Amino acid sequence: MNERPWPLGAATAIGSLPGTDPVEAASIVFGELPEFPCLPELPARGVGADVIGRTAALLVDLAVEVVPSGYRVAARPGHDHRRAVDLMNWDLDAVQEAREKAGAAPPVFKIQVAGPWTLAANVELPRGHRILTDKGALRDFTASLLDGLAEHVAELKSRVGAPVVVQFDEPSLAAVLGGDLPTASGYGTVPAVPAPEARELLSTVVAGAERVTGQPVAVHCCAEKPPISLLRAAGAHAIAFDFSLLKGASPAQLDEIGEALDAGTTLMLGLVPTAEPGVPVVLRDLVAPVFKLFDRLGFSRELLAERVVPTPACGLAGATPEWMRRALTLSREAGKAFVEPPEGW
Repeated sequence: MNERPWPLGAATAIGSLPGTDPVEAASIVFGELPEFPCLPELPARGVGADVIGRTAALLVDLAVEVVPSGYRVAARPGHDHRRAVDLMNWDLDAVQEAREKAGAAPPVFKIQVAGPWTLAANVELPRGHRILTDKGALRDFTASLLDGLAEHVAELKSRVGAPVVVQFDEPSLAAVLGGDLPTASGYGTVPAVPAPEARELLSTVVAGAERVTGQPVAVHCCAEKPPISLLRAAGAHAIAFDFSLLKGASPAQLDEIGEALDAGTTLMLGLVPTAEPGVPVVLRDLVAPVFKLFDRLGFSRELLAERVVPTPACGLAGATPEWMRRALTLSREAGKAFVEPPEGW
């Protein structure tokens, strides 16, 4: 496995962008993030364009439909499932077109899918209970996800001509671990999943994705306190999170980050705000805290370009088109600043 297929100083995006035009989105991503582009997600298109719908579109021999409470397992593919599949196919066409216009394949290309716990927390069984409450259903959906991922990766590699890195999005992981998900009745909560059980399932999908791609696997968690140690123990070679959440971090949290860096884990640090802050954003203000973090943890700044990939803080679906472009540009410039820090920084 290639431990770091992206170039030194490369930047990427978390996934979601504003708008509804996949051709325009793909063109922007290839233009702004030429060394580490990703498959754009455009949730503004509606049902099937969000992370759960897009991931469900990859499932093999399983289907979902939309009900008032969200996504639910369906007996057979219906309109909602077919729409999600069609949207994904249009995205693949758009990415292929952008790659052809770029004139060359990028060094590496990233895709994003819902992680197993987020998928299982946000899709219901026919009786209304979440998939994660049924171990048999959880096992079936995990196997189906890995089968679909293999087909998806093969299709993308043929269209883009580049190695593919998988990013599992786990925004619901903290709620799964904390027992904070409401039950079907709404009067209780789903029991917390023990950390060893959560780690074991994550390890299964991470190892499966590595076999499919031959590349390191990233996990993105936008929780207030991302479980870095758990994700690293599950085999994630790259961990994506909002860097601003480290303000006021406890010594234990900083120790987790130091241990991850020491183990060779890549940190995909969300440095750029997801919405225009209303005041001028200066590159130095974005990257200087990362320099200070490395100083505090006792790591050489020369390691920054190797171990850090700058990203926006999270998805950019709620950004204006102007800020979205600016955020991607700032992410790219931050990566270059890690390779050659300006004097005095």
